[in-house]
Amino acid sequence: MKVTIFSTCLVDMMFPEVGKAMVEVLERFGCKTDLPGSQICCGQPTYNSGYHKDSRASMINQMKAFKNAEYVVGPSGSCVAMLKEYKEIFKDDEIYRDEAAALYDKTYEFTQFIVNVLGITNVGAHLEGKATYHRSCHMTRLLGEKKAPYQLLDEVEGLEMIPLAHIENCCGFGGTFSVKMPDISEQMVTEKVEDIVNTGAEILISADMGCLMNIGGKFNRDGKRIRIMHIAEVLNNDVKVKA
Repeated sequence: MKVTIFSTCLVDMMFPEVGKAMVEVLERFGCKTDLPGSQICCGQPTYNSGYHKDSRASMINQMKAFKNAEYVVGPSGSCVAMLKEYKEIFKDDEIYRDEAAALYDKTYEFTQFIVNVLGITNVGAHLEGKATYHRSCHMTRLLGEKKAPYQLLDEVEGLEMIPLAHIENCCGFGGTFSVKMPDISEQMVTEKVEDIVNTGAEILISADMGCLMNIGGKFNRDGKRIRIMHIAEVLNNDVKVKA
């Protein structure tokens, strides 16, 4: 099975270890991966800021970069949801309508792909500790994925998952929202951090590095300690079972 990696900006520029972990998990289960060098930003920051026309160049670039892919898999529900938005954005475009629809059909968030395409819930990972999971807004509300991460985390040996109160609440990042509405964003992440602290968890896990970067930054500013892990890193940790 050929999998084309959609690296995303944050992972590509700031958290490459997350991308590496994702690739290692996929390849462990027989996937052949490739990383198109022509891929860039999916266009979400500018599009969500109202620059719809100006965002088209980035979107068209992405469709071309992934045109020959069998599957496109990314480590961010937010960015993957944006790729799927192309179908609606280009629905009246005679040139790119079909390419946008094709990209929609073959694009998956990392945990979605493992559970729903590969049919795997136990990847053989081991991680000792108490953890809680932050459910990102775009992954659940736009991409519609709520089950796959939990199915995978439930099978990680040694990991005790603790429910997070008010899990439906946004962490306050929201891409450009945190820049445009800093006071509101600060209050939102403060409430999120309080909920995480109240779980007593030692590890915070999520499937979006944007959320983890925002929440982790608040922990650092407040002098609080917690281990921040993307779910790909968890699933690639101390692997004992080979495919």
